[in-house]
Amino acid sequence: MGDKSGKACGNAVKMGRIGNRPYWVFVLSILIRALHQVGAAVFLAAYLLDAVPAPPREYVIAVMLTGVLLLGSEWMRHRQVYREISGVATWLKLLLLGAAFHGFLPAQAMVLLAFIVASIGSHAPKEVRHRLLP
Repeated sequence: MGDKSGKACGNAVKMGRIGNRPYWVFVLSILIRALHQVGAAVFLAAYLLDAVPAPPREYVIAVMLTGVLLLGSEWMRHRQVYREISGVATWLKLLLLGAAFHGFLPAQAMVLLAFIVASIGSHAPKEVRHRLLP
């Protein structure tokens, strides 16, 4: 119902199924993304600048909540996000942040790397970001 299976874009890159997302969800996701970026900026600054011993709890909660909402809104449009580069970048980011938080890997380096991975995963061209992986 509204899904286009395995849509190939102009340069023959196979992309995941595309579903319909109401326009109001799209607009709301822009506002949620802005809140996510504010929380993420405080989170990154807390680790990189050693300004505080840990990110403030309310910002961590805001980042987690808005992140889940963003992934949900993205899933409404890209039904196979878990098989796309953007979805893999999200999982990699979560693994890096978890490893940093639990002390398995150096916190500053892993948090910075997670932000770089997230930036590449979300700002790459659509044909790259939503490329369907095998």
